[in-house]
Amino acid sequence: MKFAVIVFPGSNCDIDMYHAIKDELGEQVEYVWHDTESLDEFDGILLPGGFSYGDYLRTGAIARFSKVMQAVVKASEAGKPILGVCNGFQILLEAGLLPGAMRRNESLSFICKPVELKVVNNQSMFSSAYAQGETISIPVAHGEGNYYCDEETLAKLKENNQIVFTYQDNPNGSLEDIAGIINEKGNVLGMMPHPERAVDELLGGADGLKLFQSIVRSWREANVVKA
Repeated sequence: MKFAVIVFPGSNCDIDMYHAIKDELGEQVEYVWHDTESLDEFDGILLPGGFSYGDYLRTGAIARFSKVMQAVVKASEAGKPILGVCNGFQILLEAGLLPGAMRRNESLSFICKPVELKVVNNQSMFSSAYAQGETISIPVAHGEGNYYCDEETLAKLKENNQIVFTYQDNPNGSLEDIAGIINEKGNVLGMMPHPERAVDELLGGADGLKLFQSIVRSWREANVVKA
């Protein structure tokens, strides 16, 4: 499986994401600059964290107009797995690939620490390696991770089983403790915690590695031709 790590001006978790895929997961990966027009050669798309375009105007608000985002939309429509982490999640929200919006943390302070998450949906292509209800530890690092949506959208998220991860001890005020959601089709995941920073015990834990393993397993089940 071949992954693309999209790099925007201001991305700062792209190297961590690259390391997670190449060195810990053992799959192919390339950096892809924000002005790239095609992602056809890639099987999975990763939007890392950081401060794209300095987070001017609003987090992710400028990055969503980058040339590569047209290719990300095309990949989404083709059913390819797309993961947005932290600023990547914010960009997916701004691009309309996921519902809702992101607000400042309730404390108005930047938060950087490990948090415990609950796997509330292990039936997605991003979470199948986890047990239903499993508690995992993944670090967060953000100032605007307070997820919000209106009541109608929240009802749809619940009805379609689109909430994948929730916080055990909500650090930022997110609605219904939401930490990560998928689109209705199930191939786009946005989450504020950083799984790419939890892929080896030397980093303090490896709970994030199962997320990437889930993607690869799903892709192989769908694409590998059986003899």
